[in-house]
Amino acid sequence: MKFDVFCEAQRVGPRDEAALFRDVLEQARLADSLGFATWWMVEHHGANEYSCSSAPELLLSWIATQTQQIRLGHSGVLAPFRINHPIRAAERAAMLDHISGGRVEFGMARSLGGEWDAFEVDPETTRDQLVEALTMIPQMWTQESFSWDSELIKIPERNIIPKPLQKPHPPLWAATGSPASFYLAGSLGIGVLGNTLLSGLDGIAHLLAEYARGLDDCETPVGAFRNEQRSVFTFVHVAESEKQAVESGACLAALWYMARLPDVFHSPPEVVWELIRGGLLPNNPADVASVDFIDPDLMAPQDDEHPVVELVKRYATGEEISNEEAYELLSPLASVIIGDPETCRRKVEAYADLGVDHLMCFMQIADLEQETILSGMRNVGKHLIPHFDR
Repeated sequence: MKFDVFCEAQRVGPRDEAALFRDVLEQARLADSLGFATWWMVEHHGANEYSCSSAPELLLSWIATQTQQIRLGHSGVLAPFRINHPIRAAERAAMLDHISGGRVEFGMARSLGGEWDAFEVDPETTRDQLVEALTMIPQMWTQESFSWDSELIKIPERNIIPKPLQKPHPPLWAATGSPASFYLAGSLGIGVLGNTLLSGLDGIAHLLAEYARGLDDCETPVGAFRNEQRSVFTFVHVAESEKQAVESGACLAALWYMARLPDVFHSPPEVVWELIRGGLLPNNPADVASVDFIDPDLMAPQDDEHPVVELVKRYATGEEISNEEAYELLSPLASVIIGDPETCRRKVEAYADLGVDHLMCFMQIADLEQETILSGMRNVGKHLIPHFDR
């Protein structure tokens, strides 16, 4: 199993984007030297401190010039045509492939409700636009003459250049969160970038089973080849001891990330609490893709709330939570790989047993200090990568 880095370009506190981007670059250089396989950058717009990665292809180009072997991934390019026209997405990714010497991994995503509003995107068409973009772009990369004519978009005959350095083209991926989106990625014959929130192992196993079912139903992949890799996002901080893991504040940072979801999704908090709650229940993974379509009035009140959801709610309302309490409630979760090396290795083993090919380690979270992040990365390189990535 490979270890990747999942980066939001995230920082809580006084805005200093220049310092943030320098820190991201330093982290990427370190990840390259430690043997991390892929550096994944998200694309978000208007997400404030939750993500300053609004132009990921530019940041990845910068990283490409200062690294040697780590692959560079979009997780992913937002698929709605009003945000990223397919021609521009194909051109930028191909150019990045040349800049990086052929290290691009190309993922796409439906985007979020706040981005739909900002770019005047019709939410009902986002799934179809995702499928069409993933079908068009590999054709643009491999054909000297390309055209497209559908109800959603019309492109006259053109030769889209540059072509990628990798032949026939970079691997294709889709960012996923719901059973339906996992199945869709499999049915398209592309890799899956699973954002599972706080899902337990049962929920992740269910999602991966849907992906496998999609692969079984895939007769012709959208690309020139099938990419059957399974990649899963999770919180990661490896400390030298449990005491240091608690003191690092990594669990409290993960709590901040979950508490901020309503603002990022531009949805009522109750909707997101329901998603988190569902992800914590066995065989009931959170359906992130439908976050803007859930009716809060249809959700039954919770008399006996899940303690983790209650903790997120308390944090979201401004209650002060200690590092110790955050660690006590979050560290037992399979999706929170925070602790000493032995504990983290045991948790990662469970992901490997599920057939996960890439673990996307989310380590730059909230207000964690740069040295804490770098230390956690070094410990992944020292204690986990040599054990799992042979």
